[in-house]
Amino acid sequence: MKLKRLIYIVLAVTLSVLLTAADVTPQQKYIDTYAAVAVREMYRSGVPASITLAQGILESGSGRSRLATEGNNHFGIKCHDWKGKSMRADDDAKNECFRVYDDAEQSFMDHSDFLRYRDRYKFLFEYEITDYKSWAYGLKKAGYATAPTYAESLIRLIEDYGLSKYDTMSTDAAVQEAEAKPEQTEAAPKAKRQKKAKKPSKKVAVPEEIPQSPLTIEEAKPITKEVAEKYTFALSRRLLAKNGVPFLYSVEGETYSSIAQNNHLFLKEILMYNDLAAEVPLLPGTVVYLQPKKKQAPKDLAKYVVEEDGEQLRDICQRFAVRMKNIQKINSFQSGHVLRAGDTVLLRK
Repeated sequence: MKLKRLIYIVLAVTLSVLLTAADVTPQQKYIDTYAAVAVREMYRSGVPASITLAQGILESGSGRSRLATEGNNHFGIKCHDWKGKSMRADDDAKNECFRVYDDAEQSFMDHSDFLRYRDRYKFLFEYEITDYKSWAYGLKKAGYATAPTYAESLIRLIEDYGLSKYDTMSTDAAVQEAEAKPEQTEAAPKAKRQKKAKKPSKKVAVPEEIPQSPLTIEEAKPITKEVAEKYTFALSRRLLAKNGVPFLYSVEGETYSSIAQNNHLFLKEILMYNDLAAEVPLLPGTVVYLQPKKKQAPKDLAKYVVEEDGEQLRDICQRFAVRMKNIQKINSFQSGHVLRAGDTVLLRK
């Protein structure tokens, strides 16, 4: 009798599990599969996990779109300067080029970098990580998508599926939640089945803090009187620093020679600090560094994506207070290398 009762219980539990699995929506399956990856990316890049998941659901049709199933591209990111595999699909125009990834996790990482290192999205990182509404409306404002209700669609997904909880969840908690979920399977798509998303590796230490906004890192900061006196800079005007390197903004009538003389420097030194081979006319408001720039950018500012043709490498190096010869070496750029819109310039090794 006890054995028969036990069999009934096992059958009832099994049936319950099967019915529950059958009721799980494609959106929930997607969340269960990729939430841990989205949380890991939040701590690496600063993009809210809720936004990443909502965009993934929307852009990839919960992982079932052709771009996702054939190319592991969950966010509709086009080729731009992409040098890897690609595929063609119709979007704003016919037969456009889209990136192809080895697995879904690579797509999530590229999506994070896409937002973090392009100027038009940098303002988003000034919002609180839990302010998903500002992020959603900001993405629409920055032109991520052309659909007029894009922001509202993201917000609805976040609220309907409670995705905001992931914005305050630790990486370990997200991994544990994923491991506690039962395996969910669907019929394989007609094309090759996409690889199962990897769980964030416990062997790689992911700091449990959100990285600083790129705009905050880049912002000029006042230097103290003690620092100015240490380097014997003139104290007649306000000095600032980028990437820890002291500089000033030039004013009308100044030259590199006059700035060097007023700050106890040789002309040759100040030209070298600013990646110049010879003195050139100095426009008002130009950044002039008074010490050698750094070999690389701060840790949370790993790269820069060129927005328009015509941007010069020296201008980028001046903007981020990094030495041009080091950036050329990191990127294997030859002297006179011409940058194009969409090119990626690495600012760190």
